[in-house]
Amino acid sequence: MTTHRLGKYLTLAAAALLLLATAPGAVAATAEPAGEPTVPAVAHAAATWQPPLSTRGRYIVDAAGNRFRLKSANWDGAQGSWTGSGSTADPADHHAGQNSYGIPLGLDRVPLPQLLGDFHRLGINSVRLPFSNEMIHGTTPVPDVAVTANPQLRGRTPLQVYDAVVAALTGDGFAVILNNHTNTSRWCCGIDGNERWNSGQSTQQWADDWVFMARRYAGDPGVVGADLYNEVRRDVLDDPNWGQGDAHDWYAAAQLAADRILTEADPDLLIVIEGINWTGLPVDGLPHDRPTLAPARTLSHTLVAAHKLVYSAHFYGYTGPHHSGATGIGETHDARYQDLTRDQLYQTLDDEALFVAEQGNQHFTAPVWVSEFGIGAGETGAAARTWFGNITDYFADHDTDFAYWPLVGWEGHDDWSLLRYDTAGNRYGILDQADWRGAAWNRLMTSPSRTGPVATVPGWHMLATDHGDYVQSLRVRAGGDWDPGAYKAACPDGERLTGLGHSGGRGLCTDVTTGDLRAAGNTQTVVTDERYVPAGGDWASGYTKFQCPEANFLIGYSRRGGRTSAALCVPARIPLGGAGRTVWFDRSDNRPADAAGGDFAYGDHKGQCADDEYAAGIAFTTRLGADPGPAALLCRKPG
Repeated sequence: MTTHRLGKYLTLAAAALLLLATAPGAVAATAEPAGEPTVPAVAHAAATWQPPLSTRGRYIVDAAGNRFRLKSANWDGAQGSWTGSGSTADPADHHAGQNSYGIPLGLDRVPLPQLLGDFHRLGINSVRLPFSNEMIHGTTPVPDVAVTANPQLRGRTPLQVYDAVVAALTGDGFAVILNNHTNTSRWCCGIDGNERWNSGQSTQQWADDWVFMARRYAGDPGVVGADLYNEVRRDVLDDPNWGQGDAHDWYAAAQLAADRILTEADPDLLIVIEGINWTGLPVDGLPHDRPTLAPARTLSHTLVAAHKLVYSAHFYGYTGPHHSGATGIGETHDARYQDLTRDQLYQTLDDEALFVAEQGNQHFTAPVWVSEFGIGAGETGAAARTWFGNITDYFADHDTDFAYWPLVGWEGHDDWSLLRYDTAGNRYGILDQADWRGAAWNRLMTSPSRTGPVATVPGWHMLATDHGDYVQSLRVRAGGDWDPGAYKAACPDGERLTGLGHSGGRGLCTDVTTGDLRAAGNTQTVVTDERYVPAGGDWASGYTKFQCPEANFLIGYSRRGGRTSAALCVPARIPLGGAGRTVWFDRSDNRPADAAGGDFAYGDHKGQCADDEYAAGIAFTTRLGADPGPAALLCRKPG
């Protein structure tokens, strides 16, 4: 959780000095009188959408193909609230003085039906529900005091309480996105043992836990998404990375967990992948950064269920493009988001994350869910208040999917919460006229938004054999290892290979123009020689040609080192043939002038067939001194 405190980030500069420190907390909340809501009540959300959810270009859609905009809030607590020092039993040693007991906040003060009614009054349709890996494995029941207002939950473990909350939310019409927020129950997000998905545990255990959670709720269609991990960031010694293939590779870990969830647990879930939150040491003169989703420009994810990917990013006014949010030790002179002008903020949001949704027909195109942003009701700073108005205006103007942090808190403790409750269950917060945030929230919730049917759009997806296999077709996987010992790539089911890079092992898949071109059944042909090149049909003289049999087209390829190893071909459902042309790309790019898909092999020469063509062959050379990677594609039109 990029939390709502200036001291949220344990300063990495202090970590470099082996000092772990946080900055002071924010201004304490003040009581606000209840009044008429500034946000209009909305109709019950049940019956307005049909699960499961999937994606079409930049939009999330329901099972009927209608736009489902995530208008969400974060109901935290189950991820833990202990700040890491002092007694776990003392509320003073928990974030904002709120001991969550490892369950969603507020269950000690308000009955679940009342909470859900207040959520509906906010206008939200979905809830991001954080949890910790520690919660999954805990066996100790929560104390009765943690569920005073919900005595039916007495004697249950935190996971069982989480079960009940999930069921209540989905039963009342809300979509639920499970969020693996922390490993331990310690409050996030600095140097706290929760920096990465595999801090204090193996990647295998982390993925196992995700399979467990996805299976646990697979029977509840209202559980629509798996938000894989929160705010991946640097620990004392090491940075996370996006694509280096080591133990700190967040790109690879997310790909692994997504694959296992979709193939072993629940193929209907959206997979939410957040960008990298922090790298480097926040010290003037040393490299440091918030990469967020920028790495996806050149290395994006392709899932086995190609229309289940949602990217995510977090933005708070006190953090910045190169600012960790720290104050005191570790505070740099980099601008915070709240220091930017409106135009600068908008450009930065686009550069860091929203380009993924705004730039259509790219290999990285996907919905972007800003799954955390927020501010305190007691905030008096002009810059911070202006930032909140600007960012909510951006979300309203760009029809952005969002989730406010946090949803529920205690009155007198956490004034960032949309809703706060005192010990008697009285409600305070953004539904009160006195809450200055209400005007911005109201505009965000009532601004024009795309609704109704969303047309299907062509898919464009990257294949990357940088560090191993990238076989994203379940039908191909069912046939076993089709080129043992080689790095193999195959397009997701429903797509065909349309582009290749010369030396980096990257490919591009699409279903443009023809849709799913593959015939029924799992027949496939692995081509390792020139037996299918017809007499008189030498389309790449002097080069080795792996050409598909007649009536077949390319969906995959393999390589051994830099050398092309095989082509993977499958039969088409419609007649193929037609004229062919050779697309050379060993010395420069050779793509259509209006080519979609984007730069799928950054820094490499690329070849790409036209939208109304299919790839039927790969040519390469083994001449001494020449690069043995793909040098040409045989592109043909159906007919």
